[in-house]
Amino acid sequence: MSNETLFAFDIQASEDGNATLLVVSLNGGEEHAYRIAGREQHHYVQFYAELARDFGTRLPREFAEIPADRHEPPWRPLIRENLSPRILSGYGDPAVLKTDEGYYLVATSNDAPDAMPILRSADLEAWEPVGFVFAEGETPPWAAAGVQVGDFWAPEMARVGSEYWLTYTARDTNNILSIGLAKSGHPAGPWVDIGGPLLGGGVIDAHIFIDADGHPLLFWKEDTNGLWPRPLAGLLREHPEMVGRLFSTEQDRRTAAFAAAVKAWADGRRPMERFFLMQPLIRAALASWPRVQHVLREHGRADTILRAMRTPVYCQPLAADGRSLIGTRTEVLANDLEWEGHLIEGPWVTRQNGRYWLFYAGNDFTTPSYGIGVAVADHPLGPYRKRPEPLLQSTARWVAPGHASVAPGLDGKPRLFFHAFFPGRGGYNEFRALLTVGLRFDGDDVAPVA
Repeated sequence: MSNETLFAFDIQASEDGNATLLVVSLNGGEEHAYRIAGREQHHYVQFYAELARDFGTRLPREFAEIPADRHEPPWRPLIRENLSPRILSGYGDPAVLKTDEGYYLVATSNDAPDAMPILRSADLEAWEPVGFVFAEGETPPWAAAGVQVGDFWAPEMARVGSEYWLTYTARDTNNILSIGLAKSGHPAGPWVDIGGPLLGGGVIDAHIFIDADGHPLLFWKEDTNGLWPRPLAGLLREHPEMVGRLFSTEQDRRTAAFAAAVKAWADGRRPMERFFLMQPLIRAALASWPRVQHVLREHGRADTILRAMRTPVYCQPLAADGRSLIGTRTEVLANDLEWEGHLIEGPWVTRQNGRYWLFYAGNDFTTPSYGIGVAVADHPLGPYRKRPEPLLQSTARWVAPGHASVAPGLDGKPRLFFHAFFPGRGGYNEFRALLTVGLRFDGDDVAPVA
């Protein structure tokens, strides 16, 4: 670092109702004042746009042009707008289930008052809202609820015997992400929660797979990717000389130095605000991912950070009553391909042609780098062999396809259902559309088809 500038930011924060006033200075000289008008992602995006203008830091998201040689795949949009005033941000993490009555869709609601919308369709074209898993005031006591308090993510239904089981992610009353399970005699509900988390400790994206023997398996993802950005910022605050080793551009060094300075204030914010505040650092790290990991491996105090940069997907049998896990937990997948970056998530397993296909999402869901991958195995517990490149990735028309589910189409052939943002959009509580594409399975590979 002898020939490199050491960037040191100083931050003074004060509250003004729901707004925050930040006075930021760099290296004891240049100083600017900012007003973050609220606590949602767009407020922080605006703040970081102003910070980038004044200090040359990264934006939390950028939407680069899609490569010109990337062809438009045969994706078909199914829902392009909110179909109810109570559905606030679209159809993220869509899980589609085909029943004798038609198709049911359940989706993420984030912190909306009504948790997890349910929709029905006879033909996959016209969709009708039929309610919510937990309408306002009906959320389980163990789960935090309310605007800027709760988070209800990634629900999905499965037919288990004569019942329907629904898994979902929520924050417990200690703000720890946990997996819940509710039951109903009908896909439209009413849904009755089992009374507490099925699994806790920072976990998300549960998926129930029923094999030919009728025994349910639970897949889920350990949410470690939320655990490394602030510790990395803290490490850089203690060891500012590491900034130059981790990051090669002045923009990213400034970004990292700002994250180190803002970390102490971020620690006192709600979980999603912490994520908003660390987004530029996450993007800077992803831009130099191999280098960042290599330098951290050489550092004696970064083992915890490195472990958190690995997001394993686990599988374990469910008890017959759905109230607990039994047997042995198996790690079936983790992020180890360059395109996946700091995470994989959203597992969904389907059995096709006698083999097991695990679809998943990878990379940063707020950017065009996010995509859908797939791996194949001869047993639901693996070992799985990954396709080396994403099966679905951003196009000029749709950005950040992710979190897929599989169900038979009207012709009985398998279809993939997934969400995507409109171009130039992305992030928490941004609208996500529901799309679909056919699937053709052939040996060790699968391809999207019209």
